Amino acid sequence: QVQLVESGGGLVQAGGSLRLSCSASTNIYPYYTMSWYRQAPGKERELVAFVTAGGTTDYPSSVKGRFSISRDDAQNTVSLQMNNLKSEDTAVYYCNSKSSTSTFWGQGTQVTVSS
Repeated sequence: QVQLVESGGGLVQAGGSLRLSCSASTNIYPYYTMSWYRQAPGKERELVAFVTAGGTTDYPSSVKGRFSISRDDAQNTVSLQMNNLKSEDTAVYYCNSKSSTSTFWGQGTQVTVSS
């Protein structure tokens, strides 16, 4: 069982930045790919970034060039740096850890971007 706790959400103006952090209760290396998802009201949850144990990252086109994910395996944390935020980035952001046998979710943190 992995407990994930997100922090860093809040209210920001369009064009601003936020940094989300996710702390895991156990070692995330080498078993877990760590990801950030988001869910806006009335929409499905969508992947916004992932980082594998080997350090490979990827992003959908909607956030590529603006968001950056990183992991610190010594601290068992994963972060999401979000720059040039847009109103459409408003959502609850969830941390996710996934191995070959299990998936865990955090409770989510709200990000609101005002235009």
